[in-house]
Amino acid sequence: MEEMTILELQEKMNSGEMNALGLLESYLARIEQLDKQGPAINAVIELNPDASDIAEKLDKERQAGKLRGPLHGIPILIKDNIDTHDHMQTTAGSLALEGSIAPRDAFIVKRLRAAGAIILGKTNLSEWANFRARHSVSGWSSRGGLTRNPYALDRSACGSSSGSGAAVAANLCAVAIGTETDGSIICPAQTNGIVGIKPTVGLLSRSGIIPISHSQDTAGPLARSVADAAILLGALTGMDVRDPATRSSKTHAMKDYSLFLDKHGLQGARIGVARRMAGTDPRIIKIFEACLDVMKQMGAVLIDPVDVPNFNKLGKNEIEVLHHEFKADLNKYLASRGPKTHVRTLEDVIKFNDEHKERVMPYFGQEHMLSAQSKGPLTSKQYLRALEKNHRLTRQEGIRLALTKHRLDALIVPSGGPAWMIDLVNGDAINWDMESTTPAAVAGYPHITVPAGYIFGLPVGLSFFGKAWQEPTLIKLAFAFEQATKIRKPPRFLVSAELTGQD
Repeated sequence: MEEMTILELQEKMNSGEMNALGLLESYLARIEQLDKQGPAINAVIELNPDASDIAEKLDKERQAGKLRGPLHGIPILIKDNIDTHDHMQTTAGSLALEGSIAPRDAFIVKRLRAAGAIILGKTNLSEWANFRARHSVSGWSSRGGLTRNPYALDRSACGSSSGSGAAVAANLCAVAIGTETDGSIICPAQTNGIVGIKPTVGLLSRSGIIPISHSQDTAGPLARSVADAAILLGALTGMDVRDPATRSSKTHAMKDYSLFLDKHGLQGARIGVARRMAGTDPRIIKIFEACLDVMKQMGAVLIDPVDVPNFNKLGKNEIEVLHHEFKADLNKYLASRGPKTHVRTLEDVIKFNDEHKERVMPYFGQEHMLSAQSKGPLTSKQYLRALEKNHRLTRQEGIRLALTKHRLDALIVPSGGPAWMIDLVNGDAINWDMESTTPAAVAGYPHITVPAGYIFGLPVGLSFFGKAWQEPTLIKLAFAFEQATKIRKPPRFLVSAELTGQD
C-alpha cells in the first residue's frame, strides 16, 4: 500500500486483490502505528466513525458494477477547516469551535462523496489557518496539538495545511485536501516532499470552508504524485451558488485533469526563470540549476532570467486586505454555523481565547485577530485601495506582464527551503531569502509545487505558476518534470535530520 497511486489502488480493487474496506483498515492501522504511536506525527485530528460503513457501501456498488470514477473507495483526509455534516467536528483547530458540527457539507465535500471518496478523517492545521498570531508555530492548534515533519520529527511540517501535508508524505491516506490563502498548500507540500496544487481562486468552491479571505482563499489537492493531484482536482470542480467566485470557472473548469499528464509536456514549452525570486542560498540554487538542466534536456525553452515586477511590494497591502476580509468573512461564516456554535463573531472568538488563554494561547497570542477586529467594513476606502493595488501589482503589472512580454507558458522558482526547527518559544524561524507563494496567492493565480531535491534529507520543491485558469498547462509541465526526475523519497521518521552529508 505504501506509495501506491490512486490508479494502482483501483487496479487492486478491480482485480479483487483488495477492497475499499480492507484499504481503509490498512490506513487506519498505519495511522495508529505512525500518527498516534511510534514517531507520533500527529497529523490526524479526528477519524470518521462512519468510514467503515461508507467503505462497505462502496464495495457493494463495485460488486454490482457501479463505479463512480477513479476516487471510488479511495480514503482521503481533509483539513479541519472544511465542513462535514456528519459525526466529525469542524473547528479550524480551535477550542472555540470544539464540539460543534457544521449544519451542511462544504461544496467540495459533496463533490468528494459523489465521486465515491471515503472521507477517512480530518487533519490538524495551524490554528485558524495560521491567521491568529504574528509569531505562531506552524502545525500547532489548541485542539490538535503539534504536527511534526515525518522527515525529521524535530522540524516543522509548515502550514497551515500541516496535517494534510504530513499525512500524505507518511502514507496515512491516498491523497488529502488542504487550503491556502498564501502558502498554506505550497509550503507544507514542498516541506513534506509531495505535490501541491493551489488552484485559481474560483475554480473550487469555498462555501463551507472556514475563511480568511474571499479574494485569496482556495482549497486544493496534496498528493504524492502529480497524477493523483490531477485526479483529485477534477473531482472538486463545479459551480456553486453559495460561492459567486465559481461563476468565473464555468468556461474553464474541467472534470478530468488527467488528460494533461504528458511525460513529453516540457517539449517546446517556454518557461521563465524568476531569478530574483529565487534567493541566494547556494544549496537551493544548486538544486534549482539541476532542475533547469533537466528541463532543457526535455526540450523546454528557458528564458533566463525573467523579471516578475513588484513581487516584493505586496506585504503591507496584502495584510490590509486579509485583516478586512477576515473580519467580514469569518463573521458571515460563524453566523451560518447554527445555534450549537457558541462563538458567533470574531469578537466572540477573541473573548473566548482571552478567557481560556492557558489552553488556547500558551505559546503565542492573537494579534491578527485583534487587528482584524479593529478594521472597518469592506466598503472602506482603505480596503478598496489596498485590494485594487494588490491585483494591479500582481496581475497586469506582475505575473501577467512577465508571461505576456516573453510569451511564456509558466514561470518557475524554488518553492522554499528545508524545514526549520520547531520552536514553541519563539515561533516559526523561517530564514528563506526567497519568494514563491505571495504573487500567485495575491493575484488568485494557480501554483503547483513538485519535489525538486533534498538538503540533509529534508525536501525542497520546485514551483510552476502562471495566469488564471492555466492548471492544464501547469499540470502538463509539472508531470513531465516529475516523470523525468522521480525525486520523491518516502520519509524515514528520523528523530532529527542527519547532518553528516548533503544529498
